[in-house]
Amino acid sequence: MNLTNLEIKEKSHKRLIGTTPKIGIRPVIDGRRKGVRESLENQTIKMAQNAAGFLSKNLRHSNGLPVECVIASPCIGGIVEAVMAEEMFKKEGVGLSLTVTPCWCYGTEVMDTDPLLPKAVWGFNGTERPGAVYLAAALAGYNQKGLPAFSIYGKDVLDKEDHSIPEDVAQKLLLWAKSGLAVAEIRGKSYLSIGSVSMGIAGSIIDQDFFADYLGMRTAAVDMTEVVRRIGEKIYDEQEFKKAKKWVKEYCPIGEDINPPEIRASEERKEQEWETIIKMTLIFRDLMVGNKELNKLNFQEEALGYNAIIAGFQGQRQWTDHFPNGDFSEAILNSSFDWNGLREPYLLATENDSLNGVVMLFGHLLTNAAQIFADVRTYWSKEAVKRVSGRELTGKASKGIIHLINSGPAALDGTGQQTLDKKPALKPFWEITPEEVSRCLNSTKWCHAALEYFRGGGFSTQYTTRGEMPVTMSRINLVKGRGPVLQLAEGYTVALPKEIHDKLDKRTNPTWPTTWFAPRLTGKGSFKDVYSVMAGWGANHGAISYGHIGKLLITLASMLRIPVNMHNVSEEQIFRPSAWKSFGTDNPEGADYIACKTFGPLYGKK
Repeated sequence: MNLTNLEIKEKSHKRLIGTTPKIGIRPVIDGRRKGVRESLENQTIKMAQNAAGFLSKNLRHSNGLPVECVIASPCIGGIVEAVMAEEMFKKEGVGLSLTVTPCWCYGTEVMDTDPLLPKAVWGFNGTERPGAVYLAAALAGYNQKGLPAFSIYGKDVLDKEDHSIPEDVAQKLLLWAKSGLAVAEIRGKSYLSIGSVSMGIAGSIIDQDFFADYLGMRTAAVDMTEVVRRIGEKIYDEQEFKKAKKWVKEYCPIGEDINPPEIRASEERKEQEWETIIKMTLIFRDLMVGNKELNKLNFQEEALGYNAIIAGFQGQRQWTDHFPNGDFSEAILNSSFDWNGLREPYLLATENDSLNGVVMLFGHLLTNAAQIFADVRTYWSKEAVKRVSGRELTGKASKGIIHLINSGPAALDGTGQQTLDKKPALKPFWEITPEEVSRCLNSTKWCHAALEYFRGGGFSTQYTTRGEMPVTMSRINLVKGRGPVLQLAEGYTVALPKEIHDKLDKRTNPTWPTTWFAPRLTGKGSFKDVYSVMAGWGANHGAISYGHIGKLLITLASMLRIPVNMHNVSEEQIFRPSAWKSFGTDNPEGADYIACKTFGPLYGKK
């Protein structure tokens, strides 16, 4: 059975310093007294209450806690009440604001002028009062002042007594709110770089301006020798280490050792490596979020951590040429469970690829589930598969597939052994059952590292993701002169017959986690065929999220002013601020680029 609300609350302690963002609801109203305002108060307040109730009921933070809404009081009829609402929101920790009204209001006098809050305006579609007229006037003001806002307006006219939320409005509210909460949650947190640049990978060159200007994040770095120091000086919780070691022996089955017999490590050596990688896991987590237990060891500074909502570990090659690799640590921390039970994943990017880490963070905050970090390794055409295996690709794989396989680790949730409506899925930790945890663990083997890659040893994650899961692969790339761009591809995982899987998988490394991916094709551009998707991918890594979340990623990117250069989301699903239409409607992609450049990064200097 799933966790109860009480159990979720107990497990959902705040890891990081910073306010858990709330949604601010701004009921705005015609300020004319002696008849007009009085006749609208109840309807306006009811509209705000309905919006707040709907959002709180349907949204949770990634730690499992329900999203709270704060309704400004009194209704906002002019400048003074707008300022009162702003002050109230600051005290309450509001991270995004929704303005609602069924009537005409005084445009720029009642608007939300905080440039950092993602904002939307919901104008009631009725005939008694001109809510739609105010919506248009308000958006004109927001656009003129350079404060992009989302327009929410139902397709069908409603009666003023109808307090329901139409389905089209509900979908836009959730799309905007979920994306805006992600923006607010990221702000003020840290990216922690454990090590430096891995093997010349561009994403592991930490761009501090990108993190500060576009995400509102700090960056921090520690040398990998800090891990050595903490192991040597026992700066970790010894009792938790013993607990973790016992859990590993019971629940982490050992897989094959593909190394030539003459260079294989002894069992004694492997036992030492297990102890080291378990300690590494504890230390990585403590570096990210701190650990109060370290105070008892008189390590007060180390107990604080770096307030890191995401981190990256360099590993290759300076660490892995001598010490056990980080595969176990990265796989377990990115999973939704460990020896302490179910909990929110700790996001840790392989090879310190911070840009892939960022989209892992986006995906996690938008789905509340674990993310799969993977190399975008190989495009397999149907002809190549037939030549190598003698078998035909069928079903969703019939047009070709992309082999997603990380060099060692991936979240165990990625096995696909959790279910939703009896189908494979990746779920928020509070929805995962103990039986599903067991299936994820039993479907994963821990193979001794390929010593040609990892001379220091370690244990890699061996599994194959179940097929028929809707997934979205995404990536941020930095381009000189342009800045960040986001790309994404919706599609499905596919299950290959064993005869095909073995032939293809063993050509790379059979001890690493494999996901076979079939992107959804549109017949044009980067999605003309599977080859074009592979050829258009901007880097060697991608983050894979459960579900088709492209529309969420696109909305989130527009809030941060990051243009999207590649996607296969239908135009009717795309939801961006109303100002984007001012930059052209025939070419939405071009308009997105111009709008992002015009308004500039959310936290950058204008």
